[in-house]
Amino acid sequence: MKKVLVVGGIGITTCLGFVALLFVGTLAAAGSLAGGAAGGAVALAKGSVPAQYQALVQKWGNLCPAINPALLAAQLYQESGFNPKAQSPAAAQGIAQFIPGTWATHGIDGNKDGVRDVWDPQDAIPSAAYYDCELAKYVKDAPGDPTHNMLAAYNAGPYAVIKYGGVPPYSETQNYVKTITDLSKSFARPVTRVEPSQQAAQAIQYAQQKLGTPYLWGGTGTAEQGGRFDCSGLTQAAYRTAGIELPRVANDQYNAGPHPSRDELLPGDLVFFSDDLANSRAIRHVGIYVGGGYMIDAPRPGAVVRFSKMDTPDYFGATRVTAAGAEALPTAPAEERAEDQPEPEEGPEGAADAEPGDEARREEPETPEGRSDEAGGPSVSRAPTS
Repeated sequence: MKKVLVVGGIGITTCLGFVALLFVGTLAAAGSLAGGAAGGAVALAKGSVPAQYQALVQKWGNLCPAINPALLAAQLYQESGFNPKAQSPAAAQGIAQFIPGTWATHGIDGNKDGVRDVWDPQDAIPSAAYYDCELAKYVKDAPGDPTHNMLAAYNAGPYAVIKYGGVPPYSETQNYVKTITDLSKSFARPVTRVEPSQQAAQAIQYAQQKLGTPYLWGGTGTAEQGGRFDCSGLTQAAYRTAGIELPRVANDQYNAGPHPSRDELLPGDLVFFSDDLANSRAIRHVGIYVGGGYMIDAPRPGAVVRFSKMDTPDYFGATRVTAAGAEALPTAPAEERAEDQPEPEEGPEGAADAEPGDEARREEPETPEGRSDEAGGPSVSRAPTS
């Protein structure tokens, strides 16, 4: 009964001094940011789940004590990137990646329309929660954390959990349990202040060194590209110098850690922008927050890496990158995206460059220089690893 795991603008010198002082000050105050009220039910972080699935995940994520909405969201993201048409080479199907045999046994008619349809998220998401809870029942008497045991049963089968009295000593299973529990933190709305990042200073230092570097669509800073970047290429390179490997595109980078609110931002946080403020999969731009309402970003063709204002109508939210959060992210979506998209024509000042296939160019009245869109799009299906 095992489901297949599928798996510019302001004085640079002045601003550099400002950033350094602000950064020291914010980290000195870090202790006060670690406090806050605890408790409360698990709720989903803003936009972390596409709007059309958010109510389903919130509802069915509370089906039994072994799961919660953020955990269920992490599983769906790991499985398919919320793609209801995903299909793996092993015939795992739909947003929850059920193989036919498991669907026949555990699929339910979640929307009560008389049909159990693995391709319909209204059925597949409830079925994923139901299957988790069934596994939790099978291993309820095993010692250890019930959620960890459920995830282990999902990966290795209930018998292995019962046999070993908890998470079995299989590296794949132990990694899966850690991956999903770590990843779930990026889908949960924080109930306390988010702890400061230990890698933020290094990431900011790197980004500051790249100020004035010309933008390159699809650029990741390689020698062949003349050391140029697009927006997520810059953030990826900045955190790589701090020992953290981020995904290639912005909408996947959003899931690399918990999400501080606007008034809790600290230098080093990644800040994201989107035309759809209810869907993190639609994020199209990212920068590194440096304090005082400014970020460092690689904005668009024809511009350079620079300081930009971040408080604009398309501000989506922020992520405080953690090593565990980044490590938990699936790598297949970023690797399978085409990174050699044709470079867009340089737009006039004030125009935001659209994604491939998107013909519209949007004016940015509050940010005259505009912002670039990312090379890439929504996640594609994950290939199975077991």
